[in-house]
Amino acid sequence: MPAIGTMELVVPVDAIDSNGHVNNVRYVQWMQEAAIFHSAQLGWPQERYATMGRTWIVRSHSIEYRHSAYAGETIRIHTWVSSFARIRSLRKFKFYRPDDATVLATAATLFLFCDIDSGRPVSIPEEVLQAYEVIPEDEEP
Repeated sequence: MPAIGTMELVVPVDAIDSNGHVNNVRYVQWMQEAAIFHSAQLGWPQERYATMGRTWIVRSHSIEYRHSAYAGETIRIHTWVSSFARIRSLRKFKFYRPDDATVLATAATLFLFCDIDSGRPVSIPEEVLQAYEVIPEDEEP
């Protein structure tokens, strides 16, 4: 299974803002989509978490924008788990334009593992931890 997930997309026209480039909010949406996609690749689609009565809830996002992206461009989003603690996981992202080898943005999301009904954090079970390979900072793409 891939320790680093890769999702590719072509920037749609409706992602463009009044400044003529991809709206910042779209990056957050794509982060969520890439995280869900990668988790499913590793055997943990949202439905599997739901059968356990568990879910991942976002605690915080951070994004550093480096270059703009435009409609019609192909973007690759690389994502990986950077760390686990008892109830949390840090997932990182790199937005990359392969046509000119440009890093568009780097980002991270801090997730809390929670009970669906109460919304309270709970310990991440071993079977979930084993599904994800933690990528150390010095091995990040």
